[in-house]
Amino acid sequence: MVELHNDERLDHLLAENLRIIQSPSVFAFSLDTVLLARFVYVPIQKGKIIDLCSGNGVIPLLLSQRSKAEITGVEIQDRIYDMAKRSIAYNQLENRLTMIHGDIKDMPLQLGHGKYDVVTCNPPYFPTPKSDEMNKNEHLAIARHEIFCTLEDVVRVSSQLVRQGGKVAFVHRPGRLLDIITLMRQYRIEPKRLQFVYPKVGREANTILVEGIKDGNADLKVLPPLFVYNDTNEYTKELRKILYGEE
Repeated sequence: MVELHNDERLDHLLAENLRIIQSPSVFAFSLDTVLLARFVYVPIQKGKIIDLCSGNGVIPLLLSQRSKAEITGVEIQDRIYDMAKRSIAYNQLENRLTMIHGDIKDMPLQLGHGKYDVVTCNPPYFPTPKSDEMNKNEHLAIARHEIFCTLEDVVRVSSQLVRQGGKVAFVHRPGRLLDIITLMRQYRIEPKRLQFVYPKVGREANTILVEGIKDGNADLKVLPPLFVYNDTNEYTKELRKILYGEE
């Protein structure tokens, strides 16, 4: 059994035999997060993975099905951190998944430099707006806007946490692509794989997935585009395979 609070619900987590606690007023994971969890390289048998800005723990939960590594999530919001902890306990994954309630900027000092094989992050996408323009829901505002961490904070901390030769992967908006690439190189993460995600054929990309290697050689591969919906507004075959494992 799992204890649910207020408007929380226990959802199935895609094709995996997992459940996750979600809340429409506090936090529910997005497609972007799932795409990042499927896109990133992970060691299959052993290693250490850390997910920054973890939300309700969806990336650690999904990665637990791809890797036997130790996986740590970091979330600053107490309420959402608590949702992640309860989801991990419900799925009986406490032996491999750990959540930390804290600020990602404190993690290099708290956890040590160069300790992780893989770092992932689905960061807040938007600069902090004026107070009268911000989402009145504090939880959603913090998840979407750079209130507690900027893009530079995310890239710098990722570089500090990952070992030399380790992988770092982000999901973001195409409008920030040059910022991300510039910051990755500034902090010694060489971009190696890039994929553009489009709502459907003929539309502009609305998501990017990028992975780099700490102190890697320059050699960026642009992967084939990923389209989310087909002409009948159903998930494409490629996306169904990513989400549900369907062939």
